[in-house]
Amino acid sequence: MGSIRSREMTHRNMRDFLEVLEEKNLLRRISRPVDRLTEPAPLAKWVFHGLPPEKRFGLVFEKVKGSDIPLVTGVLGANAAVYAAALGVAPEAINDAWVKACRSPIKPKAVEQAPCQEVVIAGADVRLSYLPIPVWTPGKDKAPYLTTITLTRDHDTRIQNMGVYRTMVRDESSVVANLAPGRQGFMNAQTWIAKGKAAPIAWVIAAPPAVHLAGVANLPYGADEIEIAGGMLGEPLEMVKAKTVDLMVPARAEIIVEGEMVPGETDVEGPFGEAVGFMSPAGRRPVARITAITHRRNPIYYGYSSQMPPSESTQIQSLTNAGVLLKTLRYDLGETAVTDVFIDLHYSGGRGHAIIAVRPGLPGQALRVGRLVAALRPYSFKRLTLVDDDVDIRDSMHVDWAMNARFNPARDTVLIDEVVSGLDPGTLAASKTSKIVCDATQKGDLGAFSLPGPEVMAKALDLWQELGLPAFEVPKRTRLRVERS
Repeated sequence: MGSIRSREMTHRNMRDFLEVLEEKNLLRRISRPVDRLTEPAPLAKWVFHGLPPEKRFGLVFEKVKGSDIPLVTGVLGANAAVYAAALGVAPEAINDAWVKACRSPIKPKAVEQAPCQEVVIAGADVRLSYLPIPVWTPGKDKAPYLTTITLTRDHDTRIQNMGVYRTMVRDESSVVANLAPGRQGFMNAQTWIAKGKAAPIAWVIAAPPAVHLAGVANLPYGADEIEIAGGMLGEPLEMVKAKTVDLMVPARAEIIVEGEMVPGETDVEGPFGEAVGFMSPAGRRPVARITAITHRRNPIYYGYSSQMPPSESTQIQSLTNAGVLLKTLRYDLGETAVTDVFIDLHYSGGRGHAIIAVRPGLPGQALRVGRLVAALRPYSFKRLTLVDDDVDIRDSMHVDWAMNARFNPARDTVLIDEVVSGLDPGTLAASKTSKIVCDATQKGDLGAFSLPGPEVMAKALDLWQELGLPAFEVPKRTRLRVERS
């Protein structure tokens, strides 16, 4: 594996990271005042739906009507370059960085004082309208939504969990959190509520980038995402005791919203624009009473932009979980033939299409790996494509070539039916779906590639440059093919 990071590229807080994006011309500041209920979210949509990936950027809305706090979105997942900058690595090293972080977690360090508590608003002074919380699907979402890290804790083990659970603003001092049954946040809350106790909960806003990205990682129940974030940073993450609830929160976050869920109190949450591209239905979810808002002086508000893919949330989910899945296959399940993993960036990462590269090996090896991933929770991939490691899995043209040159539908397809899925629009009733595994690896000797050999192509490239023909970067798919010619 290549170099993972240089120390000067580790971002210990969000504001330093924004400066780096600005230096790289990956950030745009909007100085015109905007209405958080109608304007920022559609502008963010145009970043993803109007621009090609390489030209996308994060947004800073410097003046939000009704708030003194700037609103930031798109700064972690505008494209792979932005995401890589958040981790302090090159885009091609993203998977390696996640494998290293997952294999080398670092426990957090408790501190007594923290930037996130420079200002404390508690009790009757709490007003959620103080924060520039947007409406993410204007005209369709029921209310403004917090779209950030949600932090909960198991009552008995005291292990904390970070996840992204959309949270609807109910009024000035209460919210409805989409803690769906089966997810870790819900299970943590139940360990309190089953005992008749209020469950602590907090929303972490504009934390160090590694914290946000670790929060979307599909980790086993009981794993602490904060330790993975520490592994990514290469040092213990500083945590501080929350002011009003029994939780430890990231000390260098910009804003922390603290609250508690009272047993038995629920309300209708939704509809909300989901990352799979449809409006989710309304349903009853737990109510949380806000007990405090703490923040840095002159704070920054950050929220993930989601809804119809491509979006920021699909990018960060896919790029994060590809690396996590690679680590799981190679180091937890012993599938050492797996060399790389890519998850389609245009759907909800972990639910769409995963492409897995494997070294040639025993007959049936690729389909076996595909079946394994199809059954692996908490992933819910609908499509799994297996290719040889001489295919650039991030190049759709190269993958399509493998599907045509090395894939026999009748022989190389496995259909898995009657699979339970909660977020698959294809099922209409959102109950059961199916999955397809395609083995597009080479099954026999097809002969040499129809390209000149490496020396001939290298000389031709020198001649190309000598003739003054237009400069270009050799695509990875071409380099891989020429190397084998």
